Amino acid sequence: MRMQEAIYLYFTSDLHSHFENWPKLISFFNQQAIERRNRGESYFLLDNGDHLDRVHVATEAFKGKNNIELLNEANYRVVTIGNNEGITFNRDQFFSLYDQANFEVVCANLNSENSHNPAWLKPFKIISTPSQIKVAVIGLTAPFTSFYQPLGWSVTDPIKSLARSIAELQDQADIIVLLSHLGIDQDERIAEQFPAIDVIVGGHTHHLFKEGKQLNQSLLTAVGKFGHYAGEIMLKWDHNLKQVVKKEAFAVPIETMAEDEATLALLNTQQTEANQLMETVIAEMSAPLEVNWFKETPLIQGLTATLLEWTAADLAMLNAGILIDSLPAGAITEFDVHRICPHPINPCTVELTGSELLELIREGMTEAYINTIITGFGFRGKIMGKLVYANVEIELEAQQLIKSVKINQQPLIKSKIYTLATADMFTFGQLAPPIARSSSKRFFMPEFMRDLLRQTLQVKLN
Repeated sequence: MRMQEAIYLYFTSDLHSHFENWPKLISFFNQQAIERRNRGESYFLLDNGDHLDRVHVATEAFKGKNNIELLNEANYRVVTIGNNEGITFNRDQFFSLYDQANFEVVCANLNSENSHNPAWLKPFKIISTPSQIKVAVIGLTAPFTSFYQPLGWSVTDPIKSLARSIAELQDQADIIVLLSHLGIDQDERIAEQFPAIDVIVGGHTHHLFKEGKQLNQSLLTAVGKFGHYAGEIMLKWDHNLKQVVKKEAFAVPIETMAEDEATLALLNTQQTEANQLMETVIAEMSAPLEVNWFKETPLIQGLTATLLEWTAADLAMLNAGILIDSLPAGAITEFDVHRICPHPINPCTVELTGSELLELIREGMTEAYINTIITGFGFRGKIMGKLVYANVEIELEAQQLIKSVKINQQPLIKSKIYTLATADMFTFGQLAPPIARSSSKRFFMPEFMRDLLRQTLQVKLN
């Protein structure tokens, strides 16, 4: 036996169904697998979550099963789940998502509520090299409790869950690798708190380390988003010392890589089948329906009214930018609904005071707000667009100043608590501070906004 040996781990993270880069990634991984095998070195391929995203027609049509097929064909060994796997499907769809997986799925802070876990779900997996070095791979996912709970899943504190797994692995593993779909801040906290972890593969916040970042005893690595980089990790193990003596990590750009032909053919087959599945007609329109991000069109008004009815709120608000494109007259298909509303965004309600509603309305009327470019928060469009309300009357005076606001035909009372229905993206970050600050939020799962759009087309506008 050699005194030292190199163990190679390769990984992807936050692909978000950007399949345009997938054939190049697989070409690179296949080349590396051959090279490692020829040198007698270990090769393991991992994924760090958010591999799928229902913004893509194929992922939408197959409810993620096409992504599992791609991972199988690429010979992945271990994956963890991101929020796009965990909270964008209904319970049954997620429960069966990995039934046909040829790889291990690890997530230490997720469990099924009130029933057994799916057979594929494990907190960690120990994989062994030919020389019997034991590499433990632990998975953690972002604890979006408010979204998991309505779907029948319990997502627990990742730090506490990690501590339990590490304690269990103390006498079982030589090397510990963490697949962390938590974000860079949590990764750094974990590196400071858990010196037993050799490598932290980062994701969720789409950060990029072109070279590994050493923090305490852990090497942090990350490849950004959408598959523009492939992750490569090298760990050198000393058999006499029985420890890792060298760690390296790189984000390898794949732009100039050749495309793997077999992978390209599989993607084309999946896309053709997906297009056929999405041709189902859901409504017939007698006239075209315009989408305009700067106006209140009948389509966005209808969707906002459906949201109000769906949630039984006092009022509803949506941004016109949530609808991406207009609809023609004639047959409207599932593909059309997905095309103009591809976001994995759920309806929600929040409680706001009348004063907070006024703050929201005033801010939403400004040109700067209307033209805000939105990235993330589940939004897959371009700009915010005009805010559109249901069950609200806004009277303006000169220079676009608000003269009066009525809710359900009654004057707004600043001290009164109102229930506002909106899109869940407003509960995050700084898109709408009064909504983000609300201590009372309810998320309607697993319905997406496009499910309400379908109903709008079938009932209100048909």
